[in-house]
Amino acid sequence: MLLIIITLSISVQGTYYSLLPLQSITLRIIMGNCCVSKSGDDDEDSYHHKVNFASGNVHLITTQERWEEKLAEAKRDSKIIVANFSASWCGPCRMLAPLFGELSEKYPTLMFLTVDVDDLPELSSSLDIRATPTFFFLKDGQLIDKLVGANKLELLKKIPAVLDSAKQS
Repeated sequence: MLLIIITLSISVQGTYYSLLPLQSITLRIIMGNCCVSKSGDDDEDSYHHKVNFASGNVHLITTQERWEEKLAEAKRDSKIIVANFSASWCGPCRMLAPLFGELSEKYPTLMFLTVDVDDLPELSSSLDIRATPTFFFLKDGQLIDKLVGANKLELLKKIPAVLDSAKQS
């Protein structure tokens, strides 16, 4: 079976938006060095490393089961989740990956997850992810904040703000 993924991206005032496919048949176009395709190797760490999403304490989520495990773990441990919905071919996602890794080390009381929208299209669709990157902030499995786009400064502001609001509640 051949799966072809077509994803269009647009830029509005410096923020890149990925237009997720509307149909189940899609085509991924790989051009030059800006895109990386997943190898046939199922080793999560080697794939994660190739696209630079594995730095720090970031957990790569590639299955629905893993997503649910991490939600349950965060709830059990009273941790807020910072979920980065991205894709290996997304330039802005790749640009923010090192920062996301650094933030995961700076804020160990939070759980940092990266969800590849290509690996989990049903989850991404059910959460209404329409652009990459999209960051969800979840507490007890509930959305408490959201950031759409590769806005580094806004991401740097939101994390401490989410922590402060959690302390007050």
